[in-house]
Amino acid sequence: MILLYIFLGLIAILALIFTKKILQLKKGKQRADAQVSAIKINKLSSPGTVKELSILPLIDYYTDNPNLKTEPGVSYLIFADDTKILLDVGFNKKKEHPSPLLHNMKALGISESDIDMIFISHPHLDHVGGMREQKEKTFSLSQGHVSLQNLPVYSPVGILASPWNPGPETRVIEDPAVLKKGIVSIGVIPRYLFLMGNTPENSLAINVAGKGIVLIIGCGHQTIERIIQRTQALFDEPIYAIIGGLHYPVNGGRIMIGPINIQRIVGSDRPPWVSIRESDVKKAIAAIKKVSPKIIALSPHDSSDWSIDQFKQAFGDTYVDVKVGEKIVI
Repeated sequence: MILLYIFLGLIAILALIFTKKILQLKKGKQRADAQVSAIKINKLSSPGTVKELSILPLIDYYTDNPNLKTEPGVSYLIFADDTKILLDVGFNKKKEHPSPLLHNMKALGISESDIDMIFISHPHLDHVGGMREQKEKTFSLSQGHVSLQNLPVYSPVGILASPWNPGPETRVIEDPAVLKKGIVSIGVIPRYLFLMGNTPENSLAINVAGKGIVLIIGCGHQTIERIIQRTQALFDEPIYAIIGGLHYPVNGGRIMIGPINIQRIVGSDRPPWVSIRESDVKKAIAAIKKVSPKIIALSPHDSSDWSIDQFKQAFGDTYVDVKVGEKIVI
């Protein structure tokens, strides 16, 4: 009988916690939607252009090179003319040193000294170097010493370089900003997610001369519809390419807790029983088709094989696989 009471007590506690989270989600979503509606975006008068652009995935879920490591995280090295931007620093789930990121950099002949700036899309564990980094609001390239020069770090929230890689200075950027000629942060688009709470995320927009805007996205928690809307409000140029994560772990996920597809639940601003669905993928494809980009490349770190297949069917030869070690040349 005592065990029964304990069991019922635990069920009651879990029910209270769950109910609290649902109420927080409802209020948080209303607040985030109101913030989005209140944001006024002005056209960028002179963002400039770059002549050459390529994106090299250093961390993601797939590779064809057996000498490279993969994981459900993101780190891309972006070559914009002479500027090299490290977008996010991966997951390093096993807390290794060297991390998968450092391992792949060495295998690909890339040194930390090659990096000119770091751009943190958002402070989730698979983008800042692990769970400890997410909790402590830091970022780490590895769980051992990494020599980084005093380079700028751009982030949508306050975040510090960890003791493993001291030196970089973080600059919080919430509004759209030209970081360097032709290289633009589109600014934070607020969203409140179940369990994850308030999730400010930035994306990069790089204006390539004679082609248009290349969007490079970490997870796409803002939704691709809002990212496109923000980009069109900032630029007169067309959207030429959309590359990176859009978070569609539908009919499968990369991070599972037992039978639970946790990515599907935490990446939504709806209750878990209606979270991310097939219809969301189809709406995203429809929104992207309206702007007719010449290149689509969906990160597999947070999108399932089913979702990737839907994108491949929809975009045909326009679609490019995101694989570690394979450079996407614009």
